Amino acid sequence: MKRRFIAACAVAAALSAAATGCTAQNEDTTGAAVHESTGTERRLLSEATQQLVKECMARHGFRYWVVHPLTAEESRPVGYVQDDVAWARRHGYGSRISAKAELARKTNPNGAFRKALPRDRGRAYDTALDGGPSAPVLSVEAPGGGTIRKRVGGCVAESEKRLYGDPRAWFAAEKTATNLRPLYGADLMRDRRFATAVKAWSACMTAKGHPYENPSDARRAAIASGSRQPADTGFAAEREVAVADAVCARETRLRAVGRERESHYVTKLRERYGYRLDTFHQMRRAALARAQKIVAPRS
Repeated sequence: MKRRFIAACAVAAALSAAATGCTAQNEDTTGAAVHESTGTERRLLSEATQQLVKECMARHGFRYWVVHPLTAEESRPVGYVQDDVAWARRHGYGSRISAKAELARKTNPNGAFRKALPRDRGRAYDTALDGGPSAPVLSVEAPGGGTIRKRVGGCVAESEKRLYGDPRAWFAAEKTATNLRPLYGADLMRDRRFATAVKAWSACMTAKGHPYENPSDARRAAIASGSRQPADTGFAAEREVAVADAVCARETRLRAVGRERESHYVTKLRERYGYRLDTFHQMRRAALARAQKIVAPRS
């Protein structure tokens, strides 16, 4: 059985650094019918979580840095369909954002601080942060198969409890809500209305000199091609394709059609997963409200 272990130390990284299930290019894999989070929301939850961890770690005698390498605009997810023309003009498909996030991950001061600690203090740091190896482990069966696990202890557990209320309920709801796509993804891609919209998008792109069958192909090709050219030239080429992609997505209403059809398939899953989806929405809204109160006094 496929097993995935979610490292609690991930909260040390900035939220926009490929967190919440995004791919290397920050491509959101969460169904639009579940929740389409904004960069501002992601940054807010990240800052609140890190601030709570920082305060908790200080009580244990350790320093902890709140890090935000990306702006709210840079933190926004880029889905299968990207129709924000202005964003594409500035960021292309987000390759430079990904590089910036990766550099921030490698130079995260929390990692450097932990690495410099003597062995005994390092173990104490780990225990304070997430409970260490002996911390309790939550597990949930993912809708698409496999078991997702997460260690819950220390300051990470404390921060989640303060932000979400019930870490166990949040873990089950969030991992269900954000892992539904394997259950309907193939049906969505074969959906007649969606397929027709993708074909229209492809025709639009071909007319603009970018003959790609679908947005994923365009994104992959543009980023790969750009990486083989001088930095400025490659990024300019990436932005050109990304802008054409976004314009065609708007002209063909690909995003609207995709969201409507995705909602159709997710709705079919509500009989089995509706309770956890509702729990996810409710707990996330409450967490955002709490996060605002945590962050606002320090802003």
